[in-house]
Amino acid sequence: MRPTKMSAAPSPARTQGARPTRVRHTVLWLTVLAYMITYMDRGVISAAAPFIQKEFGFSLMTMGLILSAFRWGYTIFQIPGGWLGDRIGPRRALTLIVTLWSFFTSATAFCWSAQSFLVTRFLFGVGEAGAFPIATRSLSRWMLKSERGYAQGVTHAGSRLGATFTPAIVVWLILAYGWRAPFFVFGSLGILWATVWYIYYRDTPQEHASVNAAELELIHASTGQPSSLSKTSPPWRAILSSRTMWLMCLMYFCYSYCLATYLEWFPTYLLNHRGYNLKEMGFYAGLPLFAGTVGDLAGGWLSDLWLKRSGNLVLARRLVGVGGFLLAGAAIIPATLTPNPLTNVMLTCVAVFGLELTVGVSWALPLDIGSEYAGSVSALMNSFGNIGGSISPLVLAYLVGKFGWNEPFLVASTLCFIAAVLYSRIDASRQIKREPV
Repeated sequence: MRPTKMSAAPSPARTQGARPTRVRHTVLWLTVLAYMITYMDRGVISAAAPFIQKEFGFSLMTMGLILSAFRWGYTIFQIPGGWLGDRIGPRRALTLIVTLWSFFTSATAFCWSAQSFLVTRFLFGVGEAGAFPIATRSLSRWMLKSERGYAQGVTHAGSRLGATFTPAIVVWLILAYGWRAPFFVFGSLGILWATVWYIYYRDTPQEHASVNAAELELIHASTGQPSSLSKTSPPWRAILSSRTMWLMCLMYFCYSYCLATYLEWFPTYLLNHRGYNLKEMGFYAGLPLFAGTVGDLAGGWLSDLWLKRSGNLVLARRLVGVGGFLLAGAAIIPATLTPNPLTNVMLTCVAVFGLELTVGVSWALPLDIGSEYAGSVSALMNSFGNIGGSISPLVLAYLVGKFGWNEPFLVASTLCFIAAVLYSRIDASRQIKREPV
């Protein structure tokens, strides 16, 4: 059912009192929950991988292909997913894709062979592909410019927080009910969220009955956007000719490659290389992601604080991004080379904290330069990022088989330093605009 349009006479909710309502914050926290569910659903198979590998007799390379299948579906359908959000609006688009990926999360439990895992995980990736671009689009008309870094930081913090607790929950469910049970449990969460989202969210603030005139004026004064939802096609010529856009793509390739190293393989690394038992793995595998959650919050907050005090958007984004990548690259090296398993986990926490410092500002960039077309801009950035995330599991499996477990992490460290250099050249003030006809 389509939301009804506003009548000429303002509703009581819009005219009561001078203080702005905070509906945009409810929208933000609903989006945080969506991000949380995306990473919880992704993390189930990583924690369950040792059990799946044992039951089906999969080699490390076969398991790498299965883990990578999600990434390829996710990567290929990024731009179509972002386009969908720009075209039909985030309300319908997110409801559709969350329902789709939740179905394939549960369907993973019915897989019976390597081929069935590959197909199901690919389709799961197709479902999740539009999540971040569409969610970014969903916030573009709601969040004030001075709240964007924080908003992107807290949404990604939600995703990492979900991933933090997932290994322990999955291990508990597996020990109690078998490895298939977690896929049913986590798939059900997405269906519940999609229902709540469709009932509550609206594509523009003025369509929401609970937004008063003061909040509406606050949002429009900050964003400078028209009140109606744009249905025009993204200006792809302007997007693809943007130097800032390509720097963002290359930077995010490096980031996603490194993140996938920890998301996909860290539980197996702790079991097979660092000597932790199953219960210890469930606990220690979540610690770096918890540190990353703190990094997500800190990065967005620091960038917005700098922006408010200096008014310099370019430096507000650059300083946090460059600093985070330098910290991550520096911490990965001793984390990899230390012989002490606990020291490895603690230094990995520092590395992932630094890596995640960059996320809030990185996802604020599509809002900064893309505005009306933030969904398509973020989709292109995330496409390149997930090419890195797609090849990461395969490269790691190859490097471990050829050289051992140290080399994959040293490669990740190198990519962090490259990303720092790329970030130092990104100009968040160069907004993409449609060329005049």
